[in-house]
Amino acid sequence: MIDDRTHPDAVATRTASGEIQPILPGFHPDPTICRVGNDYYLATSSFEYFPGAPIFHSTDLVSWRQIGNILDRRSQFRRGTPGPSSGIYAPTLRHHEGRFWFIATNASAFEDGQLIVHAENPAGPWSEPVLVREAIGIDPDLAWDDDGTCYLTWHDLDFVRGGAGILQAPIDLTTGELLSVPYPVWQGTGMVAAEGPHLYRIGEWWYLMLAEGGTERGHAVTIARAPRPQGPYEACPRNPVLTRRSSGHLVQNTGHADLVDTPDGGWVAVYLGVRATGSTPKFHVLGRETFLAGVTWSDGWPQVDTAAFEVPVPATSFRDHFAGGVLDPRWVVPGGDASDVVDVDARGGLRLRPVDGGAAQVLCARVRDLRWSARVEIDGSAGFFVRIDDRHWYGLQSDGARVRASARIGDVTQDMGEIRFAGGTVTLEIDAVAAPPAATPGASIGPDQIVLTVVAGDTRTELARLDGRYISTEVASGFTGRMLGIVPGAAPGRVRSVVYSPLDNGGSRS
Repeated sequence: MIDDRTHPDAVATRTASGEIQPILPGFHPDPTICRVGNDYYLATSSFEYFPGAPIFHSTDLVSWRQIGNILDRRSQFRRGTPGPSSGIYAPTLRHHEGRFWFIATNASAFEDGQLIVHAENPAGPWSEPVLVREAIGIDPDLAWDDDGTCYLTWHDLDFVRGGAGILQAPIDLTTGELLSVPYPVWQGTGMVAAEGPHLYRIGEWWYLMLAEGGTERGHAVTIARAPRPQGPYEACPRNPVLTRRSSGHLVQNTGHADLVDTPDGGWVAVYLGVRATGSTPKFHVLGRETFLAGVTWSDGWPQVDTAAFEVPVPATSFRDHFAGGVLDPRWVVPGGDASDVVDVDARGGLRLRPVDGGAAQVLCARVRDLRWSARVEIDGSAGFFVRIDDRHWYGLQSDGARVRASARIGDVTQDMGEIRFAGGTVTLEIDAVAAPPAATPGASIGPDQIVLTVVAGDTRTELARLDGRYISTEVASGFTGRMLGIVPGAAPGRVRSVVYSPLDNGGSRS
């Protein structure tokens, strides 16, 4: 059904407990999963980044390959009102009667309600969207009854009054028309922000699983069951069935789970979590990542085992010379399109489109490791950045004769140093290394240090070494994670290659 071409993520060098090792490291939140035979497909939120909704394939649940992005045309993902943490919110991916269905919220075009696309091949192409304008809110889900009725369940919300609970209605998928007045279903256990509904028919029961407690340290998974989709629902006596709140576990913010059965009759869950490090309140920098857990059933209720799997540590390194004239699906753009930023040369390399007034667009790839090194070889005018959003970044910018290191934290932009060089090709390097130990008890320690370095000819110059706290979610806020960014300059520029590789915990190449 799909073309599993060789991809760096296909090779693992070691394993770790799934309790601490994500199956999709880096910014991959709100996972949703379905199975067709022995094949599993998983998609995640992508927020403002386009193409949107990355989709992955696996046959063993622990090793995953990206096979594309579901929303790869702007007609599917309307730009609307762009901005950090806008765009594509928590989706649901399902397979029904030979067709894949994907539903999500585009918060950049919130008045559109929910968007639905479908495909026969999960690698695409996916259809043009059907919009459900009667269902304003976020986190939509689709589930089918035995008679073919499809139920849409979602979190009723707007960004002025906030959330108003979980609603449901049968839907005509061809038109997006709701077939009844929306009605409330189970509203959770009483924690804040009951959202992320997923509805399942398992045996004689309908199960409704929610994310509660907010997507921060109080995040949790809860579940209830009913004899029919509309309810009435009975809450699990062991709720929440998954949470790490008030614990010292390395992986925090766990929640927003989705269930899938296995060919042998077993069950698993995918869920999001964060790896927070540094001094209190601890800082997560990679965004919300996707984890895998085992599920068993007792008295008709799921029991989640986060340590059930040994997960291969993905080989996240890549070397991209941009040969072939097509960008790898790892490359995305916040609020824009790659054609706004670069032209891909079929012979290799990227030609950057010079900035003509206003803010430059940026071509991005997810950072996927806690310690890493990345470098870009450029000619002419170009920049290389690590960013959370357009107000929180560290980076290097070359004009062809000079490289300047800069940092932006909120409303403040500061130049950190510069070096002149003789022209020609220059290498801009960004490393995330371990933070130094605390000098005194109670000292503030960041999750890491970001080192900005220039290599011109035989000369290697470190221009800045910066505290990683200021490009973390705890400082920048929002729902995304760190991205590497290639930025055009005021004059023509060319990217020859980009190399990314993980480092060991001490900051050495492993």
